[in-house]
Amino acid sequence: MTTKSVVRDLVSQALLIKRLTPEIETMINSELSKQGYINDLDYEALEYLMQAVNQGKVDQVKS
Repeated sequence: MTTKSVVRDLVSQALLIKRLTPEIETMINSELSKQGYINDLDYEALEYLMQAVNQGKVDQVKS
């Protein structure tokens, strides 16, 4: 049984609303700190999110 990670859920949320909010960033950072590592699938999801931000497809909201 595989479960979807919290990090990928948060990335999906940011992509869905097309906004990377400080709250989502904080939750991602907290989850990564709690895990102590990043697996390949989470890394790819974060990389995709950062590409979307860089391309202007997702707005990065400043606090």
